[in-house]
Amino acid sequence: MPRQFPLERVRNIGIMAHIDAGKTTLSERILFYTGKTHKLGEVDEGTATLDWMPQERERGITITSAATTTVWRGHMINLIDTPGHVDFTVEVERSLRVLDGAIGLFCAVGGVEPQSETVWRQAEKYEVPRIAFVNKMDRVGADFFAVVEQIQKELGANAVPIAIPLFEDERFVGIVDLVENCAVYYGDVAASDPVAIGKRDACRYDEGTGTMFREEPVPERLRDEAARWRRNLVEKVSELDEHLLEKFCSDQAITTDELRAAIRKATHAHLICPVLCGSAVKNKGVRRLLDAIVDYLPSPIDLPPVSGVCLKGEPIERVPKDDGRLAALAFKVVADRHVGKLVYVRVYSGTLAAGTHVLNSTQGKRQRIGRLLRMHANRQEIVDALYSGEIGAVVGLTDTVTGDTLCTEEHPIILEAIEFPAPVLSVAVATEGRQSTDRLSAALARLAEEDPTFVVTNDPETSDTIISGMGELHLDIILDRLRREFGVEVQPGPPQVAYRETLTTPVEVSEKLVKQTGGRGQFAHVVMTLEPLGPGQGFEFASEVVGGRVPKEFIPAVERGIIDAMAKGPWSGYPVVDVRAVLRDGSYHEVDSSELAFRTCAAMAFKRAFLRANPELLEPIMSVSVIVPEEFAGTVMSNLCAKRGHIVGMDRRGNAQEIKAMVPLANMFGYATELRNATQGRGTFTMHFEHYEAVPLAIAEDIIARKKEQAAKR
Repeated sequence: MPRQFPLERVRNIGIMAHIDAGKTTLSERILFYTGKTHKLGEVDEGTATLDWMPQERERGITITSAATTTVWRGHMINLIDTPGHVDFTVEVERSLRVLDGAIGLFCAVGGVEPQSETVWRQAEKYEVPRIAFVNKMDRVGADFFAVVEQIQKELGANAVPIAIPLFEDERFVGIVDLVENCAVYYGDVAASDPVAIGKRDACRYDEGTGTMFREEPVPERLRDEAARWRRNLVEKVSELDEHLLEKFCSDQAITTDELRAAIRKATHAHLICPVLCGSAVKNKGVRRLLDAIVDYLPSPIDLPPVSGVCLKGEPIERVPKDDGRLAALAFKVVADRHVGKLVYVRVYSGTLAAGTHVLNSTQGKRQRIGRLLRMHANRQEIVDALYSGEIGAVVGLTDTVTGDTLCTEEHPIILEAIEFPAPVLSVAVATEGRQSTDRLSAALARLAEEDPTFVVTNDPETSDTIISGMGELHLDIILDRLRREFGVEVQPGPPQVAYRETLTTPVEVSEKLVKQTGGRGQFAHVVMTLEPLGPGQGFEFASEVVGGRVPKEFIPAVERGIIDAMAKGPWSGYPVVDVRAVLRDGSYHEVDSSELAFRTCAAMAFKRAFLRANPELLEPIMSVSVIVPEEFAGTVMSNLCAKRGHIVGMDRRGNAQEIKAMVPLANMFGYATELRNATQGRGTFTMHFEHYEAVPLAIAEDIIARKKEQAAKR
């Protein structure tokens, strides 16, 4: 089937915002107004089309980015609704990587909120042109101009209103369209209202939403303010258009088409961010936003060619053309229970046709394209091909993961991969029975393939399966999906900290092993000293035996015996580190001595000597860097100190403070959530292992007692 919409009539856009700003509600209105759906879905009622996961409908939040395709004014709009919760920031990251434009949604009361900053910076990172929509103008306390000022000051964007709100008796009744220089009034009426029916000639009426709207000249009381904001708009956009600047300076009339073209050009150049307003839940301002998507956000041909590297590492580009060389990026993987593995792709150049073979240049593997799908949330429409600039899903790419490039074998290219943040929270999970364990491993592998910020590891010391993610809600959803989708019941718990033990004073020990059980017995005698080493020096072994008191062939067995005993320390059961062992003397029997005898004897000697050498427990100390707004610095430092942390420095980072500290790992679990709560979600932190340090004796005794109690239960 040939392309339905020319490339210049394609818009790949996403909606991004802080949680509860109204992204999904707005998306539902867009789908309704464009005729994609015939009934309005509501987030609060769990009927939103794009919130299709059970977890999303139960919690009333977006968890995974949902893609859909719709049409407005003869333009194809590929829309991605992204989550607003910081735990699911990966969904925003990979969506923005493949989008050409974005709508920044802001609450008219809350303004620029913490996650608003995060997603805005992500859009800047990928140089995505944006327009802003100030939502919830019908709420008490809504302040459009305050939000515009926040966008300018806190996000550093050149926010320029292209519509301003219209109030009557403190009620939001419409907008003033500064481009068309008219007032748009909205009214909520019933479909059977004879007044509304009688006004259909003068008004436009939506049967499904019960919203009537009409366009009129700007009211007298607002003409001066509207004129001032329109001059501001013309002044901002005329910087890129000499003809428009000349007309502006000479007070000549500027046509609507000239103004639209200038706004479009300035938006693509990141010189301005057009700002609209409305109330999605009340169906006000949505049509104007749809018009702005078509008029101001770019098509694939309005942006620079996508760049990548060839297999030799040399930079190359791909221009968006259907007959060009294929270049597509896999940006999302989903395990679908009906069709198996779905790989979401954005085609940058060329045409991706069903049944053809492509090269996964990232993996170096040849793969066959099975079915091609155009997605509508979790519903699918089979298509023959995905053309340049389009977004869809592919069935059959078994070896493709997020960030892989698909191209032709004759003209390979590797596009820039997607960067994902490292997980910040971990928990241990366990299940009962061998069969359940196998199912758990398979389920975790599939979930990790879907979500690059979800990492599964196995702790060799504790034998725990450790799952790591972006926060408590993220891991909560993972555990819920394990139960619902894979039928695996798991018991989550905190991961075991990798403690160590060491000695603090030198000690000498003499140990004999004498066993006679009939026939050949076992005999070994070792005299050795144990000495503490500096932190991080591990284990050293030396032999000072002279005169053949211990034959040379048995000395390696002594070392192995000590290493065996160090694997599970005699005091607390944790591995022993930073010890030097010196074999000084011993004796042997010509018949009964063997490698096994000396290995066993050395292990016994080590355990007895270690308990006499004033052992101490060591814990991993993490180097923690926390970046917070200045007003929260005191709270964060107090919290770190309460965790037995030691503040080592502070630096200024723009308007924020960077706090550097050394904190025990045992007290850092759940810190991501604690920091969010303490800083209104505006704090971020990173941490990495620094060194081991002694645990205070009272705490060490509690840790050892708990470990012995757990061992007894097993």
